Amino acid sequence: MTNGGTRGSLDETYHAALQHDLVSLSGDPRLVGVVRRPTNWFRRSVDENHRELGPPADLLDAFRERHEDLRSRGMCDEGAHNAAWEELAFEERYREHLQTTADAIAAIDDLVFRIRTGDDIVLVCFENENKRCHRHELVSVIEAELE
Repeated sequence: MTNGGTRGSLDETYHAALQHDLVSLSGDPRLVGVVRRPTNWFRRSVDENHRELGPPADLLDAFRERHEDLRSRGMCDEGAHNAAWEELAFEERYREHLQTTADAIAAIDDLVFRIRTGDDIVLVCFENENKRCHRHELVSVIEAELE
């Protein structure tokens, strides 16, 4: 996985894309889950999981409740997901978690170090490309640290 001292890479995908071969990964990247509540089948499909890089439990619970409410009012799954994301200021709250939680800060620092020293990292969670997802925000945070 180490590229002879050169900087590694950072990418992201979702579990179903891996499961159904919808994504092509070059080389031998480390699949890093970023899920707060991983299932057993998710754990088996990644090399490691960092719960601390998943959204905080209270935010996930509020999100799930709002998502279900919007769906019960007739909104499609994707629309309800993205609307709940916006209504709860999910991105801002998640970024605050990453900036203020010691375990999350340490995990980001570790991933940045690993990429700088040659590891190829692919962040993995559940949401497909049509839904807003914390892994996109996490990629942005890590990329900023790498600059």
